[in-house]
Amino acid sequence: MMRRGAGLALVASMLVLLIGAAGASAAPPRPGQDPFYRYSGATPLAQLQPGTVLNTRTEQLHVVGIPTLVKAVQILYRSTDQQHRPATNVTSVLLPPLQLGAPRIISYQSFYDSLNPDDEPSYTISGGGISLGGAIPQLEDNLVQPFLLGGYAVAIPDTEGQQADFAAGPEYGYNTLDGLRAALAAPATHLQGANPKIGMLGYSGGAIATEWAAELAPTYAPDINTKLVGAAFGGVLVDPAHNLHYVDGSSVWAGVLPMAIIGVSRAFGIDLTPYLSDYGLQIYNKLQHATIAQVLGQYPGLTWAQMAKPEYSQPESVPAYVHAANQLIMGTGGTPTTPLFIGQGANGELEGTPGTKPGIGRGDGVMIAGDVRTLARRYCAAGTKVQYTQYDALSHVTTAVPWLASATPWLLGRFSGFPTTPNCSSIAPGNALDPIPEG
Repeated sequence: MMRRGAGLALVASMLVLLIGAAGASAAPPRPGQDPFYRYSGATPLAQLQPGTVLNTRTEQLHVVGIPTLVKAVQILYRSTDQQHRPATNVTSVLLPPLQLGAPRIISYQSFYDSLNPDDEPSYTISGGGISLGGAIPQLEDNLVQPFLLGGYAVAIPDTEGQQADFAAGPEYGYNTLDGLRAALAAPATHLQGANPKIGMLGYSGGAIATEWAAELAPTYAPDINTKLVGAAFGGVLVDPAHNLHYVDGSSVWAGVLPMAIIGVSRAFGIDLTPYLSDYGLQIYNKLQHATIAQVLGQYPGLTWAQMAKPEYSQPESVPAYVHAANQLIMGTGGTPTTPLFIGQGANGELEGTPGTKPGIGRGDGVMIAGDVRTLARRYCAAGTKVQYTQYDALSHVTTAVPWLASATPWLLGRFSGFPTTPNCSSIAPGNALDPIPEG
């Protein structure tokens, strides 16, 4: 057995291989001003297949603006937006310093949760995003390095698309799956023609993308679905309409409410401003480019009723919102066929959200445990292999650490062919996940 000191020395020596220049490089242009993000080809996007490579460039992975020796192949590709229109998006494929055997890919979905396109992972990876909004992707660059050292390529898509369509789950899924198609097709990734195993990983906002990709893959991207070995996600937004009620009045998470209104409006191309009060419209205009880090704890006690006109005191009284929210309920896009590892916290009181609201029950402060259990049980009933863990003593932020500590070896075990250990029979019943009546 390797001595602890020798093991630390080995890890340190491997990390040295990842360190590049000592100083930060000049920041690249923001995505809105960078020609790389714009498709200028003669063929209309609608005539191109989802996942088609439109442009590529090779960068160095930057961590906090400092270049490393890890190559990042960035790919502009054709995808699909929330309104099922052709769209472009970018993924970044980090190449391992050493790869042995057949290619293995970790598709890592970021929890950057922002309404600002400048906060997307591709920008921070190329050296930008040294800001509050870009702080989360900068942190995640460090989280994926163990996979790189293990010989895995790591694909990191800009899950929200180039308009930053916050909380639009299906669009997150399309962008994730088409990003993997592009990664396999781009010559610069050295994955062209390969038949790699792929595992998906994401927490919170990253869980939105990971779960939707898993459920959409069998029908939207069967070519990717056959390569999936497993998907691990935690802190899960199952039914956004439920979550809107759950965070309503929270001391920490209430600021997510106006972010969701903006994200839904943007993704579905609908105008919800006629339903907003003067105060609601003020917040709506202020947060058009906000990130999750800018709203947490900044609107304690904020409620939908405060943001809406009196005649629309409940979100269910707004037809356009109802129609959009029903399309965002997980499980309505299909059933995953790949094994799942799902984790969910249930002590939201730690983050200022009470767990006493009717029909909601306990959650982690922003996500609802009963909704996640119901989703897991539905997938179990459909034959999906599900391993579910509920962290009753932990909140959303605190659950992330033990979840990742368990999800990582679980996902690596899928690549190694280890048997899964589903626990479907022990998952307690949860909440109803019925669409809101429209009419």
